[in-house]
Amino acid sequence: MIAALGTLVFLGTLWLLVVVGAAVLEESGAKIAAALKGAPVQQPEFASAPVRLRVRANLRKPIRANAEWRAAA
Repeated sequence: MIAALGTLVFLGTLWLLVVVGAAVLEESGAKIAAALKGAPVQQPEFASAPVRLRVRANLRKPIRANAEWRAAA
């Protein structure tokens, strides 16, 4: 009985690997074929959204410690 369950687990794992491999080939098969041929890959054109950069408005200067403050620490 253990051998039958082990065989089922093995076949299920093998089937899962085949399905995942087929999905990977479906998605990137053109890239792999282009790489094997040595041709450049045609990348799809994506419209990129404008990016806003946030600039820090107020940069504070570092505060120098006085002798009294050092002694208190």
